[in-house]
Amino acid sequence: MRMDTIMNGQIRSNIKPGVTVLIVLKQDQPSGKLTKGIVKDILTKSPTHPHGIKVRLQSGQVGRVKEIVDLEQMDSR
Repeated sequence: MRMDTIMNGQIRSNIKPGVTVLIVLKQDQPSGKLTKGIVKDILTKSPTHPHGIKVRLQSGQVGRVKEIVDLEQMDSR
């Protein structure tokens, strides 16, 4: 599997609670500003989403995943 596929925030199976991601908040969609955080809950039920899987961060912020920052985090805990 290619690395850009693994880091893709459009695929639900790539995202797990505890993983660090970059999301775009609803209010930041026009600017594309990204917010970094740790996934608490996965809100999208479908296996893929063209705009990114919607998640809730541990901070309580909700947005769509644009990039998965640290896949290894799950293994190191």
